[in-house]
Amino acid sequence: MNVIIMAGGVGTRFWPLSRARQPKQFLQMFGNRSLLEETLMRIAPLVEERDVFTVVHEAHRALAEEILRGRDVRLLTEPLARSTAPCIGLGLVHILEERGDSPVVVLPADHYIGEVEIFQETIRRAIALVDDGGVATIGIVPTRPETGYGYIQAGKPISVPVKAFHVTAFVEKPSLEVATRYLSEGGYYWNAGIFVFRAQTMMEEIKRCLPDTYEQLQYLRQHLGKSGYDTALRKAYQAITPISIDYGVMEKTSANVYVIPGQFPWSDVGSWQSVFEMRHGERDDEGNLVDGDALLFDCKNTFVHARSARLIGCIGVEDLCIIDTPDALLVCHLECSQDVRRCVECLQEKGLEHLT
Repeated sequence: MNVIIMAGGVGTRFWPLSRARQPKQFLQMFGNRSLLEETLMRIAPLVEERDVFTVVHEAHRALAEEILRGRDVRLLTEPLARSTAPCIGLGLVHILEERGDSPVVVLPADHYIGEVEIFQETIRRAIALVDDGGVATIGIVPTRPETGYGYIQAGKPISVPVKAFHVTAFVEKPSLEVATRYLSEGGYYWNAGIFVFRAQTMMEEIKRCLPDTYEQLQYLRQHLGKSGYDTALRKAYQAITPISIDYGVMEKTSANVYVIPGQFPWSDVGSWQSVFEMRHGERDDEGNLVDGDALLFDCKNTFVHARSARLIGCIGVEDLCIIDTPDALLVCHLECSQDVRRCVECLQEKGLEHLT
C-alpha cells in the first residue's frame, strides 16, 4: 500500500501561534511531536516509509525536511495551494508512475486520533474493502450535534469482506437543528477526510469528474524524472482550479463509495477550543489549562498558551483563550475561537502579512 499525507494547509484558526511560515501541522499541539509527526507515527506499522508521500506547500519544504530527517519518506511540494483534489492527484501521479495500481490511503496531516490500534485495524478493513474497486472513507461516529464538520450519510449495509455501508450522500456542514436531527436519527458520520482506494480507481474518477485537472496531472506525469519537472509542476498548478476532493469527486463519482464507522477518538483540531477540550486531563480543579508561564487567580475554564518571555497574570476571568507569542497576543472567548481567522484576514487587508 501507499499513503498520501496532505500537509499543505495554512491553519489560520490557530493564529498567532500558527503562521503562514509555520502552519498548524508543523506545530506541537499535544506533546513533543508535531501533528505531522504524529500522523507518520500512527500509520508506520502499516506501510514502508518509502511508500509514504507527504505533500506540502513549497514554502514549507525546509520545515518538512527537518521533520522527515532520517526517514525514507517521499516529500512532494506544491507551488500553489489548490485544495485537496489536486493534492491527492499529485500524489497519485507519482504513485502510478513509480508503484503502479496499488492501494492508497489518504490522510490529513493535522488531525488528532486516539486509540491508534483501532484506527490501524479500520484502515486494514478499508483496504480489503476496495481491493476490487470503489472508494472507502472512514466516518467518525458522532458524539454531539457538531456544526463544524461535514457529514456522511450511510445507506444500505454490506458485510463482505468487512462490515460497512454504502454512502448515500456527503452532506455539508449543517445547522445546529439539522446536526441534532442527524444525531437522533443515526446513520450519519462525521467526515474525517480519510479515503482509501486503488490508485487507478481514483485517477479514473478524477478524469471523469475533473477533466481539466486530470489533463494537467497527465501533463505533469510526462515530466516526472526529467529536468523540466519543476517548471511543468508550476505550469500545471497555475492551470488547475482549486477544489476539494469532496466537492470535486466524492459528490459526483459513479464508483461504489463505502463508509466504515471509525470507533476511535478523533478531532480535526479545528480551533483553540478543540485543543482545550481535548486536553481536559491537564486542567486544574477550576477547569483552567496553563501551557507556559502564567498566574491565575479566581479564574475558571481559561486556557493560557504562553510562548513569549512575558509572565501572564489573570484575575477573575472565565472561558477565555489567551495565546501569547513574541509579536502578537490573542484574547478571545473560547467559544469564539473558530473566528480567529478574522484577525488574519484583517492583518492581510492592512498589509501586515509579516504578522500572519
